[in-house]
Parts: sequence; C-alpha cells; structure tokens
Amino acid sequence: MKNGLGNMLKQAEKMQSEMARVQEELAGSRVDGESGGGMVKVTMNGKREVVAVNIESVATTEDKTMLEDLVAAAVNDAIRRVEELSVEKMAQITSGIELPAGIKLPF
Repeated sequence: MKNGLGNMLKQAEKMQSEMARVQEELAGSRVDGESGGGMVKVTMNGKREVVAVNIESVATTEDKTMLEDLVAAAVNDAIRRVEELSVEKMAQITSGIELPAGIKLPF
C-alpha cells in the first residue's frame, strides 16, 4: 500500500508540473473562430481572450442585428475551439496515469 501511494504521489507531482507547462502553452496559443462562411473571424488566445476581430466588408452591408449575430457566433466558435484544444492537451497529460477506480481527470 505504501509503495502504491508513493507512486501515486510521484505521478501527481509530475502531472502538476506538466499541467503548468500546458497551461502556459495554451495561454500562448491562438485559435480562430468564424461564422457566416468566413465573413466574421475572431482570434482568441488560450486564456479565452479575444485578440483580433476581422469582419469582411460585405458583412457590414448586412443589417446591424445580423452582424451582431455573426460576431456572437464567431466568438462562440472560438470558445468551442479553445475548449477542444484544452481538452486535447490535458488528455495528453493524463494518459497513462493509473488512478484508483472511479476517479477521473480533470476533476
């Protein structure tokens, strides 16, 4: 039992340092979300901060409500893509870690 607990603690320490590394990597990542067939594009970093918005001139000729909807959809698409990237990166960390039955990561 003692040996198993020691191994689990070593794995937890390793995972903690890997998670910090991945969080840094994610923060520097850039993800694009788009809507309207690319008329509106939003670039977001891994911290879910919008860093750029690009609106094609044809989208500005649409009515205001339509443009607002396109921007919202592009932001939501970028958020979804950041989340997918985050899950993918975290899965790389947690693969191969032996946890007791019933415990899943991330918590």
